[in-house]
Amino acid sequence: MNAFTLHRRAVMLSAMAGATTLVTARGIVPAQAQGTAAVTGNAGFYRLRVGEIEATVVSDGVIGGPPRIYAIDAPETDLRDALQRAFLPTDHMTLNLNTLLIETGGRRILIEAGAGTTMGPNGGRIFRNLAAIGVSASDIDAIVISHAHPDHVGNLRAADGTKAFPRATVFVPKADWDFFVRADPDLSYMPVPEDFRARFAAAIKRSLEPVRKDVELYEAGAEIVPGLTTIAAGGHTPGMATFLVHSGGDQILLTADLAYHPIVNIDRSWRPGPDRDPETALTSRRRIFDLAATDRIAVLGFHFPFPGLGRLLKTDGGYAWVPANWQF
Repeated sequence: MNAFTLHRRAVMLSAMAGATTLVTARGIVPAQAQGTAAVTGNAGFYRLRVGEIEATVVSDGVIGGPPRIYAIDAPETDLRDALQRAFLPTDHMTLNLNTLLIETGGRRILIEAGAGTTMGPNGGRIFRNLAAIGVSASDIDAIVISHAHPDHVGNLRAADGTKAFPRATVFVPKADWDFFVRADPDLSYMPVPEDFRARFAAAIKRSLEPVRKDVELYEAGAEIVPGLTTIAAGGHTPGMATFLVHSGGDQILLTADLAYHPIVNIDRSWRPGPDRDPETALTSRRRIFDLAATDRIAVLGFHFPFPGLGRLLKTDGGYAWVPANWQF
């Protein structure tokens, strides 16, 4: 009996027993399916190739908050209906933390550091998920940050205040460093309580403190290493960049925080509340989404449902998100 037959039989038996089945990167996880019973999995990494570049989506866990934060201009009824039609909670939106490890030219480069515990207890899983693929924090040669929000830099600081990735050179957009680290940032634009803004700003400075003396500041448009190009995407923050990983004829576009969740920011064009400059952010979003749709480039969304991979289609009203089929 081959593996496919075994897999099909397992699915049929679980269905007959009244159970749902979740297929993850580590196997088949059965769960009771009565009404709206929860289904959970344990996949923390997902491997792929981009030409000659080995790549792995590595999860740092999840964060989240009220859906309104991520769709600030959505009519209340429309937002609730969109979430319900997608079988999502109407009172909380879960956001994944999908970092990307690329291995090229004998170097291991991590794109985004993840949140750690700066934005809740469900982040900080990147280290165990790296260990699951045989990589330790000291094996990372470089970390490239799209923008300086805590969920992208939180893991840079170890519990004892030292560099969590001891050998890694950390690349940060210069405009973000100037705004968030060298100055006291005005975060009054963020649709969250004032105490949250204060903690948010403090978490940025605290997370980046261990790398202050040896950080590499970059301007979007720079090629960090061969095969990793940064693309200007300002608006969400002053210096946010997106990334194009490319090798041969293959490429994948990392969209950072141009969108938080496909349901509210792609299939619907509602505006993310944390955008500092909404009009510039909208221009960046349209320019980069048009690039992905026109050139049919694979996309990785940092906050999208794990592993965050898919494609963008241009529609009459905007865009549509098509998740990629998992490859086993």
